[in-house]
Amino acid sequence: MPLPLTRAPIGARRRRFVLERPVEEPDGFGGVIRRFVAGPLLWGAIEPLGALERVRLGRADAVPTHRVRFTYGPAITPAMRLASGLRRFAIRTAVDPDGRRRELVCEVEELIVAGAAA
Repeated sequence: MPLPLTRAPIGARRRRFVLERPVEEPDGFGGVIRRFVAGPLLWGAIEPLGALERVRLGRADAVPTHRVRFTYGPAITPAMRLASGLRRFAIRTAVDPDGRRRELVCEVEELIVAGAAA
């Protein structure tokens, strides 16, 4: 899906996000333990895109997807994730839509915590 080239007004970027970076440590059995540590604070605009249907544990679940827009800044990769309050978002893509380093647009999936009330 092509990204629109219209920029979000600065006033729309009032949602506070924390960029969480992955840190991997050896688990002592040949594998790794991945945890996320808080990185820089970012202000962005979020808009819902819909939901993807995924099969989890033998049943179809709807995974909410969103588009988040930031002023161009720190390098963001799909290995990272975003936090906004108690909500967590897995980053799927992070692109500079017009190549002018003015805006960074991320498409994200909301991570649903197992056992959380809907």
